[in-house]
Amino acid sequence: MHENFPRRFAAGAFIAAAAMLWLGWALLPTKIGKFLEPGDFANIGEHLHLWLWLYRVHLFGMVMTAVAVVALAALFADRPARVMIWPGAAVVTAGMIVGAVAAAFYYHHGVWGAIELADQPADAIGRFLETIRFDTEYITCLTRFGRVFSGLGLVLIGAGLLYARALPRWVGLLAVLIGVAAMAITMIWPDELAWYLPVFHVFALWLLATGVALILSPIRSGE
Repeated sequence: MHENFPRRFAAGAFIAAAAMLWLGWALLPTKIGKFLEPGDFANIGEHLHLWLWLYRVHLFGMVMTAVAVVALAALFADRPARVMIWPGAAVVTAGMIVGAVAAAFYYHHGVWGAIELADQPADAIGRFLETIRFDTEYITCLTRFGRVFSGLGLVLIGAGLLYARALPRWVGLLAVLIGVAAMAITMIWPDELAWYLPVFHVFALWLLATGVALILSPIRSGE
């Protein structure tokens, strides 16, 4: 039982990360785009506490993703593949934390604006949006960095898993493909943040599938 604990913990972390990251976003009654819009505050205010808690779940999903990939890296502590998996986990962690900081900006201003601007006229809402316009431009940059860092880390993790031949090949191959797609979409079309959404869905699916693979496919011996 104790020998299986590290693998089971890593599997549980992957499954929890997938659930929190995806469900926290998918169940949000109001989803914010690249910039907050005037109508967002009233929509958030209609379901304020639900929106607040679901967004928190989503943010914790980002942190749990970092926990999951670090736990995965720890499983390879005695293998040569650690020289790719460990740095990959570190870069994914950096990307997730940067992404969480960026997402927290929308979380804070969404809740704050919904409370402070309730029943306010349109011009008051417009002035508020103008005051955070510059900050939002900077936050979108953090969002891009988070996605690119996470993508690079996934490429390294996937390559390490393929080299180690310890899990089914699709786990490593899909990680590489997701990582390349995340970097390519973000860097080629930096202003089209919404185009990353399919990558987000597949990434959440990869987290879930990797957790299941860790349960059903014990890490095989190898180099």
